[in-house]
Order: sequence, then structure tokens, then C-alpha cells
Amino acid sequence: MATSMVMPQMGYDMHEGKVVRWLKQEGEEVIRGEVIAEIETDKATVEYEAYTGGVMGKIVAEEGETIPVGGLIAVITAPGEAIPEELLTDAAISDSNRPPADLAPTSVEVPAPQPAAASPQDDGEVRASPIARRLAQERGVDLSTVTGTGPGGRITEADIPDQGTPAAAPTPALVVANGYIKASPLAKRLARERGIDLASLNGTGTGGRITEIDVPGHAPVPDGLVADSAELSSEKVELSRMRQAIARVTVDSKREAPHFYVSVDIDMTKAMSFRRDMNGELDAERRVSVNDLIVKASAIAIGRHLKFNSFFRDDHLQMNSAINVGIAIALESGLIVPGINGCEGKSLVQIAVASRDLVARANSGTLRNDEYSGTTFSVSNLGMFDIESFTAIIFPPHAAVLAVGTVKEQPVVRDGELAIAQIMKANLSTDHRVADGSEAAQFLVEIKKLLENPISLVI
Repeated sequence: MATSMVMPQMGYDMHEGKVVRWLKQEGEEVIRGEVIAEIETDKATVEYEAYTGGVMGKIVAEEGETIPVGGLIAVITAPGEAIPEELLTDAAISDSNRPPADLAPTSVEVPAPQPAAASPQDDGEVRASPIARRLAQERGVDLSTVTGTGPGGRITEADIPDQGTPAAAPTPALVVANGYIKASPLAKRLARERGIDLASLNGTGTGGRITEIDVPGHAPVPDGLVADSAELSSEKVELSRMRQAIARVTVDSKREAPHFYVSVDIDMTKAMSFRRDMNGELDAERRVSVNDLIVKASAIAIGRHLKFNSFFRDDHLQMNSAINVGIAIALESGLIVPGINGCEGKSLVQIAVASRDLVARANSGTLRNDEYSGTTFSVSNLGMFDIESFTAIIFPPHAAVLAVGTVKEQPVVRDGELAIAQIMKANLSTDHRVADGSEAAQFLVEIKKLLENPISLVI
């Protein structure tokens, strides 16, 4: 059966996504769970995995095209299957009205495969992939003269001969059919800020994709862009899609969720010593950070205070079975909160390894959908910026967010004696619809006890 691949909803506030790059072409084999495309949302570029196996029968959404959540982007078939026209027609009609939650694959019965016949359809239109059409145009090839070897006789890239009238100028390899230049979101922003034409650059990424290292550090300022201070003061700066999304989400969170805050000082003296001793026995890839200790302590505390692993829904709480702790990561383009899934079953070292991998892939734009959209609690840490204390806005639909600052040596009184301790300030923002002040206080104190007795994190 033919299976429709639709634009996934990667985050509760996502309404559309852009196909950045296809990793599979029409006619190629697809394995279930294999990454077949890169999808750009308002906040990140993530990998899109196929939820069925077969053959890439049709690519509906071209690279660079923005598709609403639930909209058809491709169809996967069994080898030799033809794609029912009604599948594509129905999808085109219904995509604009499809609810965001409707992400289940659509399976339909297909007729027996037809022998490869002439390329033109009954209406005279030649069946050909977008890439094949572009190549034919560039090479001066008449598609009606080409025999298709794709499903149902469809013309694919491999069917286009090299002969024909040469194009006026060769198109750089990094430019796809609709003129969209293959470049990472960060590279695009840097090029825009520096006044650099992406088409003039050579990409060193996969398939010629332009990455941030390919963008020169400076460029001549175009004529007319130099202004005096009075002119600059009134300059209008357009917000990126990510910054627009952050603005929308934070406003919605503060408006819909009644925030309240509880704070505590945590003595991290033992935790820092514990971390130092532990890392002395571990290789570089498994070493534990302060944030890893916080994530582990949060996961344990959540297991004892389950309200903080829930979502407020209308008139009830949606209790989540898995503890997926999101980590706020500041990218140059904005803030994202991907998560470590199943923290309740992970050791401290496993959390450390997962966290390091998560940050690396967040920066490279290769997050998976489940890491991006499945978090149930979040931790925001500004300690690396030497910030002592701050409060964070709850990341919807979470019930709470833990904000922690840097660990600093401070004088304290112990048993009537003055001493030096390593103190970290922690602030918990809580949705008052989910929990009351006493419950939030107990939860935060639980995290404090765990961090002040770090051996409890590994036993």
C-alpha cells in the first residue's frame, strides 16, 4: 500500500515547516526509521525519519517549500506500485484544513502495477520528478521524448540524457530546482548580516550545502547602507522565524499560565567534589557537567513529585509516563529546548553522554523529532555566563521550569563557624493551575537535598 508522509508537528506551537533537503530521491529504497529529509521549523532544523519502508514513490514538497503541519510532502510505495491519483488529489484539497494532531500515516489500496508505458498521462502532462524537469530544461531535452524508468513510467533524474541545447550558464551544484540555495539556517543569517550573496559561495557541507564556516567573516558594506546615528536609531530590524516563534510562545505562556516562583540556595560543595572525583575516573566523552547533575536530580525529584511531569489540559492534568527533561540551548539564531528522553531510566553518566550529544546535534541542526517535541520538564542554566540568579518563563505545555545560576564561593555559617561554601541559586517557575506553593517548595527542596548529597544521584 502507498503511504503518505506528512509534515510532522515538532512542538505544540508549530504550524508549518520547510523542507530544507531531501536525502532520498524518487525511486530509491527507503528503510523504516531512516532519515529521508531535513525539516526546518521556527526553532531548529531537524531530521525527518520515515515511519514505513519501501520506495520513494513521489516527492510532493520541493526543497525550500513551506508546508503546513499534516500536509503531504512525499509518498512511499512498495516496489513497482503506482500511486493512486486520488491520494494526491485528496491530500491537496485537505492539507489546508488538516488539524495539527492528525499526523498518522494514510494507507490506501493501490491497483496492480501497470507496465511502463509512454510518459504522457491521459491529460497530456508528462509524469516527471521536479529534479528531472529542471535537468530537462537546463539541457534542452523534450520530456515527451524521454522514457521514464520510475514508478508507473515516471521520468526521474537518471532518465534525462546529457545531450540537448546547453543551458545559458551552468547552475552551481548547491542550487536546487526552485532557486533555493542549500545552506544551514545559521549560514543564511550570517550571509544576510554580512551582505554576502549565498550564490557566490562554495559549500563544504553534505551535498555542497553551505555551512557557517563557508561564510566569510566580513564583506564590503553596500553603498547607501552607511548612515549617521540618527538614521540608525530608527532602523527596522526584521525578526527571524525563530525569534518570532520565541516571542509568540513566551507571550502565550505568560498570558495563559499563572506563574509563581520559589527560590533556594543549594550548597554544591559536595557535588563539585563528587563531580571532580567522578570525572577523574571517566574518559572525556563521559565526563559529567554541573548541568548533568541538575538534570539527574530533577528527574529523581520528578519521580517523587509527579505533578511536575504533567501538562494542564482544559479541566484536567495530563500525567506523562516518561520523564523527558528539556535543556535550554542558546544557539546564535535563538533558544531551543530539546530533551533527554527517559531520564528516569538513565544513569548519571548516560545523561552526561546524551546531553553532550544533544547539544552537538542541536548546533549542527540534526535533532530528531522526539527530542524536540517530547519534553515534559525543562532546565535553564545560565551559570556559564556568570549569572547568579534569574527566573525563567515556563516552556509550554510544561508545568514548571528550573532556572539555575553559576556556582560561586560564598561565606556561610556552619555550626556557628564561618566557612566557605560553593553556592548555587535555583529558582523554580511553576504553573499555579498545576501545583500550589507548598508543592513547589517541596519539589525544589527535594532537588536541593539530592544535590547536597550527590551520592544519592548514583545509588
